[in-house]
Amino acid sequence: MEWFKSWFDTPYYHLLYHNRNDEEAQGFIDRLLEYLNVSKEARVLDVACGKGRHAIYMNEKGFNVTGIDLSEHSIMEAKESENDRLRFFVRDMRKPLKHEYDVILNMFTSFGYFENRNENRISINHLAKALHPDGCLVVDFLNSKKAQLQLVHREKKTVDGIDFFIEREFTGESFIKRIRFMADGEGQEFQEQVQALTLADFKECFEDAGLQIVDTFGDYDLGPFHALNSDRLILIAIKTAV
Repeated sequence: MEWFKSWFDTPYYHLLYHNRNDEEAQGFIDRLLEYLNVSKEARVLDVACGKGRHAIYMNEKGFNVTGIDLSEHSIMEAKESENDRLRFFVRDMRKPLKHEYDVILNMFTSFGYFENRNENRISINHLAKALHPDGCLVVDFLNSKKAQLQLVHREKKTVDGIDFFIEREFTGESFIKRIRFMADGEGQEFQEQVQALTLADFKECFEDAGLQIVDTFGDYDLGPFHALNSDRLILIAIKTAV
């Protein structure tokens, strides 16, 4: 089984990352929607939405939002917030989408998980085909160059009495994080693996899908992107003219 299908569907994943900053995420959404000048009539798709924190917040601001994710448990929890303008579905981004959207979001490094980089192209092609001609795709990814320079190889995090022992390595192609802990009376071990994609990698992948990068940002305040010191690589892409 692919690592993200097992790890993301456990309660321990959400426990380990329980302290994610919702205020920061909401501020980012506010600035992003203002920058994009998104109409309240727009259809928004949140790809790899997890439990839907971004999608739920956008819906609270009046937008029509759909969230998709592979984790059945995450979607089950997200569905508790559904309404007429907010829907969640279990879906793989490598599969074609059924509807068209004005804005498609992929947030918080929810990309580059696959073993084969060709699956990146497949996923981006499906997203591009589901994008309205006047719409835009937003990808929020880690800055691979800075992540390599500041890699913390070992650390221990204790959450709710569980000691998580974390080891990280950079293989030259990917970042690998190994997570070990004791729970339910036995040792648990999971792994995360994210491809070290660069701006050039995304540009090539997007161009193949008929998308053009029109802006890049380096943080959640929408500051400029600098390859060596920006925290994030945030990409804004639109469809190229046929």
